[in-house]
Amino acid sequence: MTSLDDARALLAEFPVVDGHNDLPWALREQVRYDLDARDIAGDQSAHLHTDLPRLRAGGVGAQFWSVYVRADLPDPVPATLEQIDCVRQLVDRHPGDLALALTAADMEAARGRGRIASLMGAEGGHSIANSLGTLRGLYALGVRYLTLTHNFNVAWADSATDEPGVGGLSAFGREVVREMNRLGMLVDLSHVAATTMRDALDTSSAPVVFSHSSARAVCDHPRNIPDDVLERLPANGGIAMVTFVPKFVLQAAVDWTAAADENLRAHGFHHLDTTAEAMKVHRAFEEAHPRPVATVATVADHLDHMREVAGVDHLGIGGDYDGTAFTPDGLDDVSGYPNLIAELLDRGWSRSDLAKLTWQNAVRVLGAAEDVARDLRATRAPSHATIESLDGAVPPDGHARGPGRPRPGEDDQGCSIRHRQNGCPAGSAYTRKSFVS
Repeated sequence: MTSLDDARALLAEFPVVDGHNDLPWALREQVRYDLDARDIAGDQSAHLHTDLPRLRAGGVGAQFWSVYVRADLPDPVPATLEQIDCVRQLVDRHPGDLALALTAADMEAARGRGRIASLMGAEGGHSIANSLGTLRGLYALGVRYLTLTHNFNVAWADSATDEPGVGGLSAFGREVVREMNRLGMLVDLSHVAATTMRDALDTSSAPVVFSHSSARAVCDHPRNIPDDVLERLPANGGIAMVTFVPKFVLQAAVDWTAAADENLRAHGFHHLDTTAEAMKVHRAFEEAHPRPVATVATVADHLDHMREVAGVDHLGIGGDYDGTAFTPDGLDDVSGYPNLIAELLDRGWSRSDLAKLTWQNAVRVLGAAEDVARDLRATRAPSHATIESLDGAVPPDGHARGPGRPRPGEDDQGCSIRHRQNGCPAGSAYTRKSFVS
C-alpha cells in the first residue's frame, strides 16, 4: 500500500473534523441561498471548493460551518441568523450525508451512522452586537464557537489585522469569554491579536480553539499563532487547527503580496484599488513576478512545528475552504485531506498521532467545554452585564479603533474593500467566490 492508501484507510476510521468552511457565505454571495442553483449533492467544482462527493472523497467526518457575516453590515444579527438557517437547510436537504451536531456525543453518533457531523461557528464578535443575550440566542440555535473578532476590532476585543483598540480584551470582552464558558460555546482565537489570545487564555476556564490559524514562527503573518501562545495550549487543553491559506502558511506569499502592493503604490494607485487601470498594473507585475505557490509540504511544515511546541494532543485542521482565493497544490478543495495525511505519514507521524489530529482532539475539546459549562451553570447565572456598564462609552459603530482608522469595509481612503478581507493582493482573479478567510 502507498502512503495515500494508508491515509485513506485511517480517515475511514478517524475522519477529519475541519474547523472552518465558508460554504454558507459563498452560497449567500453566489446564489442568495438558492440551494437548487448550487446543489452540493453534485459536482460544484466550477463554483465552490465544497460539495458532498468531495467531502466524502476527502474523508471529512465533521465540519464546523462558518456562519460568518461581514463586519460592515448595518445590522449583522439578521444576516447571522440567515447563515444559520442556510446550514440547517443544507442538513435538512441531505439527511443521508449530513447530521446536525450540537455536542461531542452528536459528533460520535454521526460518525457511527456514516454522516458528516455539521456544527456551526460564528466568525466575528460583531455577530452578537455587544449583547450577551444575543450570544445566548446564537448558542440556542446551535452555534458552538464564536471567533472573537474578524479582520477588524470589535469594541471589546482587538483583531490581528487592525490597529490596537483596547489592548486585547476589555472588561466586557472578558465577560463574553466567561459567558461562553458557562454556555459551553468554544472561544475561537483565530483572527484575534496576540494580546487578545493571551487575555482570553488568562480568562477562559474551558479549552479554547484556533479554528483556522497556523504558526507565526513558520510564516510571519499576524493571523498566525506566536509560539508563546502555542506553548500555553497544553495547560488550557485547547487546540490549534492549521489552515491552508497560502497567505498564512507561505512566507514567500506574504513577501510577494507586500511587493505587489508597493508596486501599485509606486504607480500612483492605492494598494486596494480594483479599477481597470490598477488591475492592468497588477497583472503586469504578476506576469513578471509569478505568485508563489504553497504545497501540501508547506502546511505539513506548520504542523511539524506546532507539534513540537504545543504537542500532538493540541492540533487539528481548519482548511478555510470557500473562504480563500487560493489554495495549496494538492489541497485544492475538500477532497485533498488524504494528501496531507499521506505527507505526515511519510514524515513519521504515527497512526495514533494522526487519529488525534483528524478526529479525537476536536471531539475531546468540545466535550471538555461541555463539562466546564455543566459545572459553571450550577453556580453561575446568565450574565446580564452590558458593555456600557463594564467598559463605558462605546464607539458609534461598535468598533474600537485608533484615531483615523477606517470603518470596517473601507480602506484608509474611504474606498470599499472588495474581496480583500483575506489579505490577498488587489487584482487577484476572484472569479468564483467572495473570500473571507
